[in-house]
Amino acid sequence: MKATSQTNTPKYSPQIRFWHWANTLVISGSLLTVLVNATLFDGGSSGSFIQKELANAGASVSQQQARSVAHGLEDQVWDVHIYFGYALAALFLYRIVVEIASKKDYSFIQNFTRTLKRYLSNQALKRQARYELGIKSLYLLFYVLLLVMVSTGLTIAFKAELGLAKSFSHSLKEIHGFCMYPILGFIALHIGGVYLAENKDKKGIVSDMINGGQLKN
Repeated sequence: MKATSQTNTPKYSPQIRFWHWANTLVISGSLLTVLVNATLFDGGSSGSFIQKELANAGASVSQQQARSVAHGLEDQVWDVHIYFGYALAALFLYRIVVEIASKKDYSFIQNFTRTLKRYLSNQALKRQARYELGIKSLYLLFYVLLLVMVSTGLTIAFKAELGLAKSFSHSLKEIHGFCMYPILGFIALHIGGVYLAENKDKKGIVSDMINGGQLKN
């Protein structure tokens, strides 16, 4: 009897796993800088706090001077935010390269297309295909949001070099800031979905994203 050889194909490629966890760290760091500036260095309240603390230490500064200090600290945090933005842009470019170079089992676009065709053509599997298509559609929306976030962020970062009008730059900031909310919504859905799946019939999702798992043929 001939021995059969079996090759174990990882469910997630090393490139996708690297991108997933690196992207998680960068997005978390970026959102943390936004949170810090929205709370600790929030305009007048932080200026008043700085003025009060300096007065307790024996130094007398005006409200305007205290606000200038707060704005300086806020600018430093935004500088860190910009560095996270550069990292996010690099990771997004990396994800595009990985997608182009991926085999069919790892290509998001090909998997999305196959799921859509299965949903449209196979009535017997329509319910399961609808669920998978919904999940992949959320990921597609996430990628679109990342594209908008990266493109607007880079444009804002280089607004002086590009010679952008102040009004246009302000509009880009509004779009850039708005994208944060649906991304937060996606993160919440993603974590909630993984938690529910781990406690039902799809155990090992997190470990698969760490060690690769095994692709079912």
